Order: sequence, then structure tokens, then C-alpha cells
Amino acid sequence: MRQLRGLMIWIVLGLMVGSVGADSPQQSNIFQDFLFDTRLDLELLADRVYAGVRPEEWNGNADFTQQSFLADLWFDNELLADEVFGAGIRSEEWIGATTRNLELISRNIRHDLELSADNFLSEDTRPDGWTGAAPVYRCSRTIQNILYTLAIAYGVRPNTPDGVLDFCTAVSIEIDDELISGIQGQSVSDEATDFQGLIWAVRGDLERLADETQGLGNRPPSWIGNTDLNSPDLADDTLSDMERLADTILGLQIRPEGWNGTISSSLSVSYRSLRQDIELLADAAPNIGEGVRPNGWQGVDTLIRCSSDIQNLVVLLQQTYQFAVEDTIVFSASFCTLVEEQANNFAENPPIDVTDPEESVVTYEAVYAFAYLDQAALEFMGIVPEGIEFRAWYRNFNGSTMMFVSGENFAVYMDRRWTTMPQEAFDRLPTLEGVIPLAFCDATWCNGPAPTPTPTGGGALFDIVNGVTAPAPLEGGEGGTTGGEGKTQVSWNNIRINYLLQRPEVGTAQVTLEICNDTSQVACEPVISVFDNNTGIAVSPVSQFNGLNVYELPYGYSTNYLVEGSTLFSNDIWLNDPTLLTPQATTDPAAVTSTPAPTSTSGVVVITATPSS
Repeated sequence: MRQLRGLMIWIVLGLMVGSVGADSPQQSNIFQDFLFDTRLDLELLADRVYAGVRPEEWNGNADFTQQSFLADLWFDNELLADEVFGAGIRSEEWIGATTRNLELISRNIRHDLELSADNFLSEDTRPDGWTGAAPVYRCSRTIQNILYTLAIAYGVRPNTPDGVLDFCTAVSIEIDDELISGIQGQSVSDEATDFQGLIWAVRGDLERLADETQGLGNRPPSWIGNTDLNSPDLADDTLSDMERLADTILGLQIRPEGWNGTISSSLSVSYRSLRQDIELLADAAPNIGEGVRPNGWQGVDTLIRCSSDIQNLVVLLQQTYQFAVEDTIVFSASFCTLVEEQANNFAENPPIDVTDPEESVVTYEAVYAFAYLDQAALEFMGIVPEGIEFRAWYRNFNGSTMMFVSGENFAVYMDRRWTTMPQEAFDRLPTLEGVIPLAFCDATWCNGPAPTPTPTGGGALFDIVNGVTAPAPLEGGEGGTTGGEGKTQVSWNNIRINYLLQRPEVGTAQVTLEICNDTSQVACEPVISVFDNNTGIAVSPVSQFNGLNVYELPYGYSTNYLVEGSTLFSNDIWLNDPTLLTPQATTDPAAVTSTPAPTSTSGVVVITATPSS
């Protein structure tokens, strides 16, 4: 158990859970459903813990349309934990509020709620009516952050089925054997060159440890002693002899905590398991001392002494974000604990520095671009004057032309088409998937948040608005697409979208579509066809819902699709990325911004919660 060092915790959230559209108050997106199920289970466990009574501070907020829903859920979960574990005390596995990423906060709440249930009841007991969640939410913070980073940075998902016995152990093995090596892209020949030699070094250290503990040249019975670098049995024989030495030093079948005792078909995984075990055995050997090694010892990487999960997370973060272990903890006796905490905090809060100027960075200029605090263009901050320089950091999904940029006293989203940035440079930007950069606008031209202005006449303002929201032109002129003949063209603002299934791991959502006469979205007709102009193939419906076709389409703004009803068509469409947590029902984005949610000019909401002691 660990003692919390203060009950005041600040949860800094980029956005809170938004309300659904006014015309569809009962609709919810997949994120809100997850939170609502967590609330239901929290109340079920609270009934058992509090015997049906709630403390005065209890929020009990079950309305996912309220902006405080997530904060209230976290607060009540902490209150319940005070009752289960003791005021300010939590189990070692407790995660808590470690980030301002909404998805991860909700994940942590679910994980911690399961810990409370385990502690108060048992791991196999839950109250009647318990909804539960996927078994991954029962796994360690480290395993969950490995899977999270793999998903957002590489689009890699595990294949371990949810119903497998001991899911967390099984998925950890899959991470070891397949997922990490898959993104590293090592060939068989590379493994043979790199890891066979490393296993040979383990063999050498095993012989040194045997000399140190048994006497020079003395070995346990049945010792194999295979030291042939090119032997295909080198890893297997090394493991067998290590087990014999462990039986001799520690006692029959007695092993240190964290002992692997296995090898894999992957040489890299086999090396890591063998190196961990020889280091554990050296620490446990009597008359040597923890951290002390015989002369000539070849194991010099401190990280290799940590668990496979810790190593996998560190390696993944190094490859993805150039993560570096802090020098101050390398020689600490608690190195593995400290590096695990550092790596997890980094995975949940990857640094996005938009304030440190770099002289070598290429900058571009705005040309009266609209600036927004969000990539969905809902929080308008003003028109960037011509000539204002910026640095581009990220681009939006798929065919969208929106990007995240920073300059003097601002970090905002703007449309590339209203800048001097060429398409080729835009295409080379990393995407916003899995990233929530801090947006703010403190320049002299900033004026918001506010609704996007609607032009009342012609001129430059009219052109700018059309450049962002007007119907996209037919690509290739006449005959460039199929369909649309004899129908009235409208813009993406006129398309009513109902989100049925969010798939952020692949950048798509399953939706039903209706196309309407105007942006009020009152008089609408079902979308009967979606044609992909890039592939020249119609998008097939994946199913039907309430008499409407269900299509799977990418997030973001796209001009690559021809969306048709019986009398209307559009050449552009915009699907909101679920990490935005903006209203997901079928409302016009401009209408939503007419009553903006409470927010600071930086777009950050700060929630202060103080669980009772």
C-alpha cells in the first residue's frame, strides 16, 4: 500500500465531456458510454461499501451531458477508495489522475475501480448487475501504456482474445514475442548477428558466477557447459545450466521474485529473459552482495535487470519519442521502480514543446487564415493577419487541410490553404492521432473564443469562409466523379451524422448519414450512396441502423467523397475525431459555438477536487 502525499489533486483537462446535440438528447458516443458504465459500476460497489448510504460529498452525477461528468466520476471514485483502503491510502497498483488526456483519465478510473472491488470483495467477485469492461483495464499501468503507445504511434493492436485465461500475462507475452519486434522491423539475420552474441555473453557471465559461488572449475551435476557461439542450442543449454546453478545456490526450485525461467523462439526475447535471470541470480547469491558482480562481468545495461514490461515500454518510448532515462536514477537501488514511473508518466504526457524556437526550423506565413483552438474549427480565435509567421507541427487526419501551428504568442489550428505552406510540406507533417497539444491565443489579433463569423456580403471575408466551409469543387471537372447529376449540391454543414461506433485506433467511425436542405438540418433525406473519388469505388454500407445505411469513414475533413441522397449531394464531409470530445450528435458546428463551453483563452479547464479524508 502507498500513502498519498496530499489529498488535493488538480485534474487539468484540455476539454471536458461535451453534451450531445439538442435534437438528440439520448444519443451518446462510445466514450460517454464507457464512462456511464463505469458510473453504474461505481454506484453498485458504493452500495456494498457504504451499505446503501452515501457520504455528503458524493456527487452521484449520472448525466453524461454535463461538462463535470468525468471530474465528478473521478472524485467519487477517490471518495470510495478512501473508504476501502483508508483515507489517503492506495494499493501499489493504483494509477489515479496522472494526465490531462481524457481517454487515459477514464481508463485509469476504470482500472482503479476494479482495484477497489478486488480489495473490498475479491478478484472473482462483483456485485450483481456489474457491467465491467475489457480485461485490459485490469492490467498494469505499464502494459496499458505499452498498448496505448503501440496503438496511437503505430496503429498496432494485440490479437490476444479477451476470453483467454490470464489475459494480462497472455498479452504481455504477445507484446514480447510479436508486437515490439514487429515495429522494430528486425530481420532474422539481424537477430542472429545481434542477439546470439549477447546470449553468448550471458553464458560467459554464468560461468563467472559459477566460479565465484562454487569455486574455480567446480560445477553442479549434469552441467552442460555449452560455450559455442554458433550452437543452435546455446540459449536452451544456458537456461538449463542456469537452473542447475540456481538449485545449488538457492535450493531446489527456489527462485528470486521476477524469475523468467523460459526462452522464446525469438532470440531477442530469449536474451532478455536469460540476462534478467542471471542478474537476479547474481543479486540473490550469498557471499556476493546485491549489485556486486564478478570481475569481467558483461552485463552492464541497468535496464536489462528490470521486468520485460518495463523494458518494452522504455524501448518503445525511445523509438517513438526519443525518451531518455534520467541520469540521476541510473545508480539507484530502486532503479526499476523509478524508471517505470518515469516511463509511464512520459507515455501519458509526451512532451509537445511549442514555445522553444529553433533557428533551423522552416516557418511559413498566414494569409488571413482563420485561427481556432480546436481542430474541429468550433472555437474561433480570430483572423491571422497576412505575413504572420508560424511553425507547423501536426496535420489533421486523412483529407483534412487543418493543421496545428505555433508562432509568437499563439498555438492554434488553421487551414493550410490560407497560408504559404505548400501541400508537399503539409503532407510530411505527423498526424494529430493520439496527440492533444496545448492551444492558446494571446497575440494582438486574437479575439475569442467565439463563433466563426458569417459573412453578410462579398469580399475577402466571404472568400475565406467559403475556403473553409463551402462545398468542395468537383475534382477533375465534368466527369471527374460519378453521380450528382440533376441534384442540388450542398456543403458538409448540411450533413447530419449519427456516430454509432468510434474506432480511433484505425482513424475511422461507423456512422449513419442524412443530407439536408440547409444547415438547420430539419428537412433531410437518407444518404443512399458514398463514392470514394480516390479509389473510384463506392463505399459499401457495413450494416443498417433505423432504416439508414451505416458507413465506415475516416475522421477529419475530406473532399474525397461524393455523398448523395435522392435529391441532394455533397463533395465534402467532416467527421469529428473522438479525442476532441466535442458534441457528437447531428448539429451544425457553427450552432454549437454560439454558446461556447466555459473555457479560458488557453482552452484549458482546471478542475479542483478534494476527496474527504
